[in-house]
Amino acid sequence: MHSLKLRKPLAFFDLETTGTNICTDRIVEICIAKAMPNGELKVKTWRINPTIPISAESSTIHGIYEEDIKNAPTFKELAHPIMQFFEGADLAGFNIIRFDVPMLMEEFLRIGLDFKLESRKMVDAQRIFHLMEPRSLTAAYRFYCNKELVNAHSAEADTLATFEVLCAQIDRYEGKAIKNEKGAEFIPIKNDVTALHELTAEKMIDLAGRLSYNDQGDVVVNFGKHKDRLLKEVLQKEPAFYDWVMKGEFPLDTKRKLTELKLKNLIK
Repeated sequence: MHSLKLRKPLAFFDLETTGTNICTDRIVEICIAKAMPNGELKVKTWRINPTIPISAESSTIHGIYEEDIKNAPTFKELAHPIMQFFEGADLAGFNIIRFDVPMLMEEFLRIGLDFKLESRKMVDAQRIFHLMEPRSLTAAYRFYCNKELVNAHSAEADTLATFEVLCAQIDRYEGKAIKNEKGAEFIPIKNDVTALHELTAEKMIDLAGRLSYNDQGDVVVNFGKHKDRLLKEVLQKEPAFYDWVMKGEFPLDTKRKLTELKLKNLIK
């Protein structure tokens, strides 16, 4: 049983991968711990054949070598049961917004499936942790749960640790006031997935963060020589920018969002 107040399931998940490049690396293990509104926790873990080599550095971290997954199913073979287990759930994890969600989205898009985020809230325990107690998952687990994280960097251990950390964060911080960058007090942590989503994931355009909003709420480019320039201005003055992104090594999600902004005239 858990203490989270949920209106719908909240799927905690963690990925182990061949490397850290969202565009070119692949998933070798995924664990999903689905917290249900009735207090139940359903856990599933899959090993995946990435069909490409695993970097030695990554294997050293997560302990999964090519010999371990050579007979495992591919992501394409597992995509439907994985997507089905995520069905109807919001998402949670540790650093999922910068890495796990973009990597998972890329795998789905690569085989022609759209893992829709529009109807899902996302809660990133790392952002809460860094806001309140800046450290790593192992330190967070020790700090909040008073336990040592055994088998760190295995998908299941990290997923279940993150589940416990978020529950402990809510118990510790719910109702606690802190000061924002302007010195005004506010209460950031509530036992409510919508409030936690707004705190950790609300102002996103693309998952990789190549596009962002400025203080006025306008869409700007968030990398390279055009950083902080209005996207509308860049596309008007340098239309080749769009083609460069579409042909370059950028995540499929970034390309899709850029195209949506361009075609739907959502650029202010």
